[in-house]
Amino acid sequence: MHILLAYIKFLLRSTNQHGVHSPFIYNMVTRCFYDRKQYASYDTLKNYRRSLLKDNREIEVKDFGVGSRVFKSDAREVSKMAKTAGISPKRARLLNRLVRYLKVDQALELGTHLGQGTAAMAAGNEVKITTVEGCPETAAVAGEKFQEFAFKNIRLKVGKFEDFLEEGGKWKVESTNSKSQIPNSNFTQTDNRSASAKAPEGKQLTTDNSQPTTGNGQPATGNLSILNTKYSLLYIDGNHQKEATLSYFEKLLPTVHNDSVMIFDDIHWSAGMEEAWEEIKAHPEVRVTIDTFQWGLVFFRREQEKEHFVMRV
Repeated sequence: MHILLAYIKFLLRSTNQHGVHSPFIYNMVTRCFYDRKQYASYDTLKNYRRSLLKDNREIEVKDFGVGSRVFKSDAREVSKMAKTAGISPKRARLLNRLVRYLKVDQALELGTHLGQGTAAMAAGNEVKITTVEGCPETAAVAGEKFQEFAFKNIRLKVGKFEDFLEEGGKWKVESTNSKSQIPNSNFTQTDNRSASAKAPEGKQLTTDNSQPTTGNGQPATGNLSILNTKYSLLYIDGNHQKEATLSYFEKLLPTVHNDSVMIFDDIHWSAGMEEAWEEIKAHPEVRVTIDTFQWGLVFFRREQEKEHFVMRV
């Protein structure tokens, strides 16, 4: 009921490009949001989703957030998870276009799920992605799909978001036999938390000896942390609770630059998430926001006047 009422309010307040006076936002809306071209990467995304929808394996899901409104059990079929949860095909195409339009070079995702959002960022784009998933078995399926579709620009990490967002939340840079390693990736999986992830039946998720890199493409030495990279895009799609969302926002602020965008999923999920969204909008470092109902986009462009848009996409 809350989401229905929130959507009615959104429709009454929302506009399209004709209600936008900011050149930056107007260009992004007309050239990216409403871009109707059919890109080759869309076929990859369609096939990725189709592969998941055909996957009838059952896995044991470990949920660290508010839980599912669809599933009543932790034992879930991959195909049903792909159909009812995660990013929609329309949103996947939009995310794919955003990465391309904004020329994103480094991206961070909290909440890999089955990797549909990760694939949307990766397909056809020159971007390096670090993605974090709390559930080992879900991450193992995503890792398998990343291999199957030959994504070489993804670093998949397994563990609680909070563990990676602490100053001491670092993983050692060394070659291991982590089961969620993506072979021949530009990144190397080295987190021991992922050792408990189950490789899908009949598949061996192996490792390689590629040299890890930092955010600037230089070889990494010592310990590597999520917090020591500047990201052009941060996609937050995990724990849909007010306190957790605000905590992720604050802890990730040091990783943004002037042209970064943070995308928060399900900002109207609950009254608490709407409160978190309002607090984020009011933050002094936030300059421009766009409420698309499903997503909240946050920009930090200091040259912009503080403005908030409600846009139909």
